[in-house]
Amino acid sequence: MYTLTQQYRKTIIPALEKELGTKNPMALPRLVKVVINCGMGEAIKDKKTIEKMATQLGVITGQRPVITKARKAIATFKTREGDPIGIKITLRGKRMSDFVIRLINVALPRVRDFRGIPKRGFDGHGNYTLGIKEQTIFPELDFSMVDRVRGFEATFTTTARTDEEAKLLLTLLGMPFEK
Repeated sequence: MYTLTQQYRKTIIPALEKELGTKNPMALPRLVKVVINCGMGEAIKDKKTIEKMATQLGVITGQRPVITKARKAIATFKTREGDPIGIKITLRGKRMSDFVIRLINVALPRVRDFRGIPKRGFDGHGNYTLGIKEQTIFPELDFSMVDRVRGFEATFTTTARTDEEAKLLLTLLGMPFEK
């Protein structure tokens, strides 16, 4: 089985050159990083929930998450400045490619009634955000660790200039977009 870098060099670069009409491989779009974000509003009441989810995301990604804190106090949400309200992980290099391969080949096929990922997650600048409703679709996560099913977002940051280039890149990487 190819690593993501080998697959990019052997199959994706020639396909992108042919499709985009570019001869310079450095001008072709590539995947730079994957940012995983999990906002947890219930952490205001129970501080242990962030630690539990941080452990679970650490097992899924192989990297320890960073706790995000509230920037300012908002009375309607009962938050104070500095309260922990979520976690995030930035994956690059080998950990990024391992996560993307596991997401595409193992986790997404385990989703019930899966018909493909939505096309509406592009931001207009060549980046794609995928919402994952359950962390339990990853097989490396032991069910005894899960106290409650939570979702998170995975943002795929690319060097593509347009959404069409980014969609082409992600499709060639194996992302199963809906028809």
